[in-house]
Amino acid sequence: MPIALKEWAVTVRALAEGEQLITLRKGGVREPEKRFRLEHNRFFLYPTFDHQSYHLVRESHQPEIKRALEEGVWPEGEPSLRELTLAAEVPQPDRVRIRAFAEVAAHFTITDRRTVEALSPFYVWTSDYAEKRLEWKRRHPLHVLLLRAYRIPRPVTVRVRDEHLGCRSWCEIQRDLPFEGTPVLSEGEFERASEEIESIIREAAAPALV
Repeated sequence: MPIALKEWAVTVRALAEGEQLITLRKGGVREPEKRFRLEHNRFFLYPTFDHQSYHLVRESHQPEIKRALEEGVWPEGEPSLRELTLAAEVPQPDRVRIRAFAEVAAHFTITDRRTVEALSPFYVWTSDYAEKRLEWKRRHPLHVLLLRAYRIPRPVTVRVRDEHLGCRSWCEIQRDLPFEGTPVLSEGEFERASEEIESIIREAAAPALV
């Protein structure tokens, strides 16, 4: 069965549109040892609404929160904009749409808050929220995955199962899905962005001059 990485629906859309190139992971409370492990190098992107909050997405990208509801199917209609703005969470949909997959182009671990801030052009969350991902379980490093995303020809709707819910990174999709799609960014665009991301992380890892 195909494997998918769970991310906020608004993040999945940003990855599928080339507006985000990395994801930051520490691991969920329902994972072994409560820490993230990179178990797969290619996977589909599973949109979730667990803990997704209007106020944890940077202001310029907050309009996408409403559009990201297209990633779910609710039996009684999608949540309202008021619910999205005031509530920390929204009800889970019955089904979600899979529209992209990703390949891991590079994998880093970081421990420095300044590096998280320097990487902010490559994610749509607020810097404060990204730093909270770093601070949670502080003794463990933050994993940075540089992702090359691909849009599949047609979105596929899958049912949300009990084993998909909760704070976990990986889930299995109960239907066949081929890894066929169009790269979100051209080779040249992706290489330029990758070089910048790697430069930020290398600089953070370099010893300070005295």
